Order: sequence, then C-alpha cells, then structure tokens
Amino acid sequence: MATADIPWWRLGMNRWRGWRAFVLLSYFSMSLPATANGTDIQVRDDAGQLIELEQPARRIVALAPFLTELVFAAGAGDSLVGVSAFSDYPDEARAIPQLGDAYGLDLERLLSLRPDLVLAWSSGTGAAQIGKLRDLGLTVYVSEPRRLGDIGSTLERFGALSGRQHTARAAATEFGAAIDALRARYSGQAPIRVFYELWHQPWITVGGPHFISDVIALCGGRNAFADVNELAPVVDAEAVLARDPQVVLVGAESASDESVRRRWQRWALVSAVREGHVYVVPPELLQRQTTRVVAGATQACELIARARQGTR
Repeated sequence: MATADIPWWRLGMNRWRGWRAFVLLSYFSMSLPATANGTDIQVRDDAGQLIELEQPARRIVALAPFLTELVFAAGAGDSLVGVSAFSDYPDEARAIPQLGDAYGLDLERLLSLRPDLVLAWSSGTGAAQIGKLRDLGLTVYVSEPRRLGDIGSTLERFGALSGRQHTARAAATEFGAAIDALRARYSGQAPIRVFYELWHQPWITVGGPHFISDVIALCGGRNAFADVNELAPVVDAEAVLARDPQVVLVGAESASDESVRRRWQRWALVSAVREGHVYVVPPELLQRQTTRVVAGATQACELIARARQGTR
C-alpha cells in the first residue's frame, strides 16, 4: 500500500507497563507547572475538544505525514520537534526525529522531546493511543479533515496554536482560491462515474465521507462508491462491475502506469478499461489532506476531462 497517511500506532502493553513509571517521572520533572490563570489561545479541534495554550506552541509533535505538511504550510515547521514515519515533505521534514511507524509509537522518546502540543490523526493515531497521550499530561489536538474546506480551516487553527496566524491565513486563502478556480472550470459538466483505487489486494476505494470524493466532485465527476458511508471501504469485483466506472484513478507511483493498466485488462467489461481511461495519479498529492491536493486535483480533473471528451 502507498505509504501516504496509512493508519498506524500499535503499542505492546508489556512494553508500556515496563517503562511507564520512568517516562511519567521524566516527563513531569521536565515540564513547567500548570497554572490556573486564563489562557491566551483557545482552539477547538475536530473532536470538539477545546485546546487551551497559555502561549503559542514552540515544541510540536505531528503524528501523521499530512499533519507535518500542514504545520509547515502554516509557517510553523521550525517548531516541529518530532514527526511520524513517512513525513517526507517538505524536504526539511526528513531531518526531524521520527517517532513511530506502522507498528508502534515510541512514547518514551516522544516524552523526552517535551512537546507543548501533540497533533494526532483520529483515523490513524486511534482513540486508545490518544487517551494514553492525554493521560501523560500532554495537550493533544485531534485532527480529522474530511472535506476539502477542512484543509484551509485546519491551517488557520494551526496558525493560531503556533502564533503564525498571518502565514497560515495567507496559505489558507491561497488554497481556497485555487480550489474555487478548479471548481469554476470543471463543475457543472455532465457527471462521469469515477472509481478511485487506494489498493488492489483487496480492492480498497474511497467512500462518500472521504475528501477524495470532494476532489472527484470538484472535477465534475461522481464517486462510484459515494453512497458508501465509510472512509475506505473494501469492495469486490462484482460491486465494481455493477457500478461500471467510466474512469479509474489509481493511487500509485507514475512508474506503475503500464503495470496498472495491464492488471486492469482482466476487467474488460468495465467502461473505463474498454475505453482506455485507467490512469495513475500520485498518491502523495491526492491521499494526504494538504495544500498539495491542489496539484493532485488538477491532474485528476484533467484526466477526467480527457475521458469525458473521449480521448486517451
């Protein structure tokens, strides 16, 4: 599977019990005492939790690659002290300590970084892990952008939390304007059925709640599985054949173009295969909820328009 923002963090309980007392003592001995005074910054996260800071966050940990990107886009990249595995954009993110991969989160190392704000992804970090982080006294902002518009609002909230309001607001405005321009260019055209392939063993696509459904609609398309109320449903060949997509977009590296098309040839009854409208799109541009979605959406819209016009 593409490494872009796959859900992760599993931590063995035996390891947790073994050093829990040590990390608790270490963390609280290094932390400043809490005060009962009013806070200067108040932001509500996507879980409805009110996040309160007495001053802008200066030591931030981001527990998903898209969160790392958004912190940089908001102008606060220099405040990141820890990130998740696969945080590879922008280039500066590669030099920041990585705290976990698909199999676990190094809580001991995370605590040693003394973060004043942890950004977690609800679908990736998981409720149990978020609960552990809060039990350790960490301030955790839970992010779950589901719509394209959520990207801009997340940027602005990150700007408020990090004291980079001006930069974040400018980035959000630029992003919104670019999305509006794509919508004005491509929406209102005859709808075309689109299947987005996240993975093929088994087939995993995007349901109605996924922001990629917004991208498809932006391009004047209709997600073939928009009626499924799951982020990333597993579907079988029978369901794909029944919905007969006119375009297939596959999140894969561009070098996979020919192998992807060959793999799809066995499904010649699908309109997209029969007409030659199976395309590869960069997963890092469409599967991360970041400002780079503009570039990914531009590519997707051009490919969908090509299919609508009957050209390959």
